[in-house]
Amino acid sequence: MIKIGILGDIGSGKSFVAKSFGYPVFNADDEVAKIYKKNRVCFLKLKKLLPKHIKTFPMNKTELTNAILSNKNNIKKITKIVHPLIRKKMSLFLSKNKKRKLVILDIPLLLESKTKIKNMILVFVDAKKQDISKRLIKRKGFNSKILKRLREIQLPLDYKKRKSQYIIKNFYTKKIARKNVKTFLKEILK
Repeated sequence: MIKIGILGDIGSGKSFVAKSFGYPVFNADDEVAKIYKKNRVCFLKLKKLLPKHIKTFPMNKTELTNAILSNKNNIKKITKIVHPLIRKKMSLFLSKNKKRKLVILDIPLLLESKTKIKNMILVFVDAKKQDISKRLIKRKGFNSKILKRLREIQLPLDYKKRKSQYIIKNFYTKKIARKNVKTFLKEILK
């Protein structure tokens, strides 16, 4: 099985490109949302760590946002609890899809959370900063302060780009994304 890890800036279109492959995608953001909605054990751990902020179950995005904004160390506390759960879910995804030729791992903090797997092919999704900014501002619930906190815990983009074996340019059009992905797939599946 070929494992493709998707890297890139927040809002660069990693999930969009991941879906363009046409193979099973493990989307960590979706899995985190499910954890916040359904995992009571995670809720209790976070509530114990951040009692001023985490109060309701299913977990409330506003409470998490307030926790992150009130203290920059809170995001590290949250990820310390959530990342092991994501790694478990990723392992289940990989075993469920073990007979597939290729899988895509769309994990925003792939390198930061030490989730990278041996022999994983890293693909960096490259997009223009101005395009990224336009897209982020349009997102529902966009918060520039949260964006800043998230970027603080990420490795520099130029480092991620250097670590990647491939770069896919994203111009935010399905036709071009599919063409770029198809070119990449021809290269790795030969």
